[in-house]
Amino acid sequence: MNPLLAVCFLLLFLSCKTDKKTSFEIVNSAHDVEINKLDSANLSSGTLYRMDSLNSKYIKTRPVDIWLPEKYSKDKKYAVLYMHDGQMLFDSTSTWNKQEWKVDEWASKLMKEDKVKDFIVVGVHNIKELRNSNYFPQKVYEALLQKEKDSLKSMTDKQNAKSSINSDSYLKFLVKELKPFIDANYSVKTDKDNTFVMGSSRGGLISMYAISEYPEIFGGAACLSTHWIGTYNNIGNNIPNAFFNYMKLYLPDNKNHKLYFDYGDKTLDKKYLPYQDKADKVIKGKGHTKNMKFPGTDHSEISWGARLDVPLTFLLGSDD
Repeated sequence: MNPLLAVCFLLLFLSCKTDKKTSFEIVNSAHDVEINKLDSANLSSGTLYRMDSLNSKYIKTRPVDIWLPEKYSKDKKYAVLYMHDGQMLFDSTSTWNKQEWKVDEWASKLMKEDKVKDFIVVGVHNIKELRNSNYFPQKVYEALLQKEKDSLKSMTDKQNAKSSINSDSYLKFLVKELKPFIDANYSVKTDKDNTFVMGSSRGGLISMYAISEYPEIFGGAACLSTHWIGTYNNIGNNIPNAFFNYMKLYLPDNKNHKLYFDYGDKTLDKKYLPYQDKADKVIKGKGHTKNMKFPGTDHSEISWGARLDVPLTFLLGSDD
């Protein structure tokens, strides 16, 4: 090949690769990271980026999405909301059940109306077969009777995970790897009063666990349709009591933290109803007041997305 043509081809190839990457410069990172803008994402506003491989020494690698609001600027500082089940948050055309949380719609609307502080969203994807292992609070699991551990293990093995509960490692990934990366590469406030965590179902469990294990990192947590029963069976199930005992010991009070719980009364949420009074007593015992019931709602992204403005405003609104 003509040497001049070869050089031109190489420059063109490098140019095309560069166009696919984000314009953000990665600084002070020990990770080999490529961040791509998801131009194909069906968003109402803002911009979505994806890290397909933020390598971790704690957990199996999985994608992480970063949503930036319109007019995101390095001249401003933003709060950060970390969310679980990240693939379900923004674009229903790409989800397994064609549902989404409508995070970009609500976040943009509330920021535009000055009902919440400016913030970005970091959505950590789940790995289906590891979801229970990653999200079930490890200290609670260790306090269970063997028969309860066996019921959880049986459920996990049915998902072909063959993996023990490792939510402590999942939280280490969030706190020791992901958060430092976000803090170093985005224009964000890094203190606990501007760092929040949110999830639903088992994602509600791990959000409760995150603020309890790392109260110096997370200033607020929102737990929607929290999966108190652990498995899917209410009969002779002592797992909810294990959660409540843990919360009595470790859940931070309302002096320096915001905590939000809610639930519906249809489909899987109906199974939680026998335990909500006990949960409410623990939550109120810590000085928190948000344990809200939404009658007629079920256990789905549609239901969570329909009321997402409530937890967003609670966590990210003014402190007045």
